[in-house]
Amino acid sequence: MEVRAKKALGQHFLTDLSIAQRIADALILPYPKASSDAATDKVAGLSKCEDRMPHRGCHEVTGGEKLPTPVLEVGPGMGVLTQYLLQRPEVDLRMVEIDTESVDYLLVHFPQVNGKLIEADFLKLKLESFFADRFCVIGNFPYNISSQIFFKILDYKEQVPQVVCMIQKEVAERIAEKPGTKTYGILSVLLQAWYDIEYLFTVGEGAFNPPPKVKSAVIRLVRNSRTELGCDEALFKTVVKTGFNQRRKTLRNSLKPLIRAKADRCGWTEEQIAEFIADPVFELRPERLSVEDFIALTLKLA
Repeated sequence: MEVRAKKALGQHFLTDLSIAQRIADALILPYPKASSDAATDKVAGLSKCEDRMPHRGCHEVTGGEKLPTPVLEVGPGMGVLTQYLLQRPEVDLRMVEIDTESVDYLLVHFPQVNGKLIEADFLKLKLESFFADRFCVIGNFPYNISSQIFFKILDYKEQVPQVVCMIQKEVAERIAEKPGTKTYGILSVLLQAWYDIEYLFTVGEGAFNPPPKVKSAVIRLVRNSRTELGCDEALFKTVVKTGFNQRRKTLRNSLKPLIRAKADRCGWTEEQIAEFIADPVFELRPERLSVEDFIALTLKLA
């Protein structure tokens, strides 16, 4: 029994077992220890993920006994990664798979997943219905919806302390990139606001069936100790997205709608608007701004 790769679902099945093992091993359990100074972390920004952990402790029961960590695998396909996750006693694994053919295959070849396999679209799933507390996310994400998966994870950032995933190399580089480069963008800022991001390794096209036309990469995201942005989060997202939607323009031009909205709320004259946009930050393009810079800009536009 084999599963046909479906183009509509962006399926490229990983066949290299050594890569699958490395992805499974990349999930750090138990979680890395938290930084002792959250206030310093918030100001200083991101540090190495090995030195950080989410702001709540490990999964424990009375007496200090460690419980397995809930882990959700997105798109297990034929279980090449699943088999290695099932070998880890510290993992309490659940899977979500939209492809009925893959679901049937998993139930036949991995009967131990019965009752832990969710047949659904991850993007439409109400994750709180399956996880009352924290859970990690792992998987070989379909290229065509990887950005949407990350936006979904951001919606659950208080519950998701760690993500290990394989995605298109270009997207991985963009997410892990620092300010000042052409690949730094919306996902870079929004994810780096809440996660430490580490580019782990590159995967060639030959590791898949069918082979994709691009290289892949594995990255790890570990929740940093930031508990709040210090500004309106919805406006922060709007500022970031609006700025990058016209990334070749300076912020003075790309953020015109938000600047005008601010001026209308405050009843400014044209002279006051000119004074406001005289701030040097508006002469920059969005890729020059760090997470902290975008937070400061959001406060300015509030």
